[in-house]
Amino acid sequence: MASQKILVIDDSRVIRNMVRDMLPKGNFQVLEAKDGVEGINCIRQERPNLIMLDFLLPRMSGWEVFQQIQSQADLQKIPLVLMSGRREEVTEKIPEPFEYFEFIEKPFEQKELIEAIKSAYAKSRLPRAVSAAPQTTAMPAAASGDLEAMNQKIEKMQAEIDLLKKQLAQLLAFVKQKLK
Repeated sequence: MASQKILVIDDSRVIRNMVRDMLPKGNFQVLEAKDGVEGINCIRQERPNLIMLDFLLPRMSGWEVFQQIQSQADLQKIPLVLMSGRREEVTEKIPEPFEYFEFIEKPFEQKELIEAIKSAYAKSRLPRAVSAAPQTTAMPAAASGDLEAMNQKIEKMQAEIDLLKKQLAQLLAFVKQKLK
């Protein structure tokens, strides 16, 4: 039986599988969620020992999941590793230094992942001020709708980018094979 539950919230199956493969065998039960809504539901139902959270997610962004985690004292205690291919998108919303969670930039190696997990566990034990929940300002409904529309466009563009990357990798493999 696995001793630790790790929840990987990422819309990329590749990343979810990569994390699973990089973890030491037998020690972890890896739970998966492909979007923010699924991730929040899994956090509430499963109470994982560690959360690995992608910052750009469909349905509910990683930022929104992060805010929900930080707004509840019992969830704040769960070690958290934020993942993103673009650090600046994270630091735009959450200023460094990251005091209560760890950040890892995608793509990452196994050693980086293990170090990020260790650091997240250490940071989760730090005492927090009473008002540790992230500060947010109320957003007009129109701006919220615009934001949702932009998030949907980003998701669509990310899917197109991922498809192009896959096609490029296939093309490169084909060319390399023909050059042999």
